[in-house]
Amino acid sequence: MDVLNLMFAVIGGLVATFGLLAGLVKIRIRVLSEPLLATLVGVAIGPALLGWAEPEQWPHSKRLLEETARIAVALAVMSIALRVKAEFLIRQHRALLALLGVGMLAMWLVSGLLTYLLFALPLWLAMLLGAVLTPTDPVVAGAIVQGEIAEGTIPKRVRHTLSAEAGANDGGAYPLVFLALLLFTEPAAQALEQWVLERVVWGVGLALAVGIAAGWFAGRAQRWAEQKGYPEESSVVSVTLGMTIAVLGLVKLLDGVGILAVFAAGVAFHRVADDPVEVQEYRSQEAVNRIAAFALFVLFGTMLPWEHWQQLGWPGVALAGGILLLRRLPVVLALKPLVGTLHAARDAWFVGWFGPFGAAAVYYATLAERETGEAVLWQLGSLVIFASVVAHGVTATPFTRVYGRAGAGRLRPKPQERGSSSSS
Repeated sequence: MDVLNLMFAVIGGLVATFGLLAGLVKIRIRVLSEPLLATLVGVAIGPALLGWAEPEQWPHSKRLLEETARIAVALAVMSIALRVKAEFLIRQHRALLALLGVGMLAMWLVSGLLTYLLFALPLWLAMLLGAVLTPTDPVVAGAIVQGEIAEGTIPKRVRHTLSAEAGANDGGAYPLVFLALLLFTEPAAQALEQWVLERVVWGVGLALAVGIAAGWFAGRAQRWAEQKGYPEESSVVSVTLGMTIAVLGLVKLLDGVGILAVFAAGVAFHRVADDPVEVQEYRSQEAVNRIAAFALFVLFGTMLPWEHWQQLGWPGVALAGGILLLRRLPVVLALKPLVGTLHAARDAWFVGWFGPFGAAAVYYATLAERETGEAVLWQLGSLVIFASVVAHGVTATPFTRVYGRAGAGRLRPKPQERGSSSSS
């Protein structure tokens, strides 16, 4: 069987079907999110059930998954940058710094130490897995905070907080991943020197510089073209998609943090470009994101290591459950006084629970396995990612409705709010 054409048929069919029936799935079949549905389809066609797709027989299958995840994350963080205005990021910088600074460090420590306590792994290998499982995923989080139910129930300040954090911490996890990776593979002094110079100063600094410059230039060019009447319909989508891929590739060639650069480029572009692009172009961008996300999670579902999971026994179950419950929720509850967008306890509980794993964790898990040759990183990482996709996918619509009934939001959004990116 031609596997490539099979994947085209499955992914294309999923995108078309969900595009037609998304409302029915979210309202009537409340336990299926897009990432969960795509993952289950991948499981069905993979070696676990039908056996139509056998990733172990594909050349470089893990690298294919890694690159698909990298593109899906880049598209998702660009979408977030276009949806959340720079003014929100500036106004709520203290809240975001608390979540991205103290919050990420705490989540890294919790995930890494749980792994270290439950499995006989070297400390820095366990901390590497903890770093892989630190960032909140923009693809899965986007599926939670978008759509009519979410927009009519969850206040913008909460939706934008989840989105902005997910967009920024995917690139922000890069230094943590490489700190643990270098300390696992190199002597401590050499690892720290290399980390500071190559991964922080160069990698992060280059990403921010290139991303801001690219976004500013593209935004100015878009405004100039609009004034001249040159663009055609949906031209802004072409500009932002092209900018996403170009920045991602260029910064990777220069050994920088491509995902962080894409987010910075999107924020700069949104701040400089004309606003009439927002609603229709944003919807078009989301359609492209959906294709990438479905492709990623179908691939992910076909590559799940079921036999290795069975060998883990109760420590594997304890790791997945412990990380889902302890990695983020207690941290966000503790940080609530510092996060000004979380006005009530229900806000903190909601944001604390919905910090899912997904594309970003898949990317870092496959990258870390490739860099170290340690298969356990994929075996344990994929288990926790799958548990998150299931747990957060099943609870997304019911918990959102419970949140709404608790008085946090309206039953329906105001018409002028749809597609808007201002905060409330």
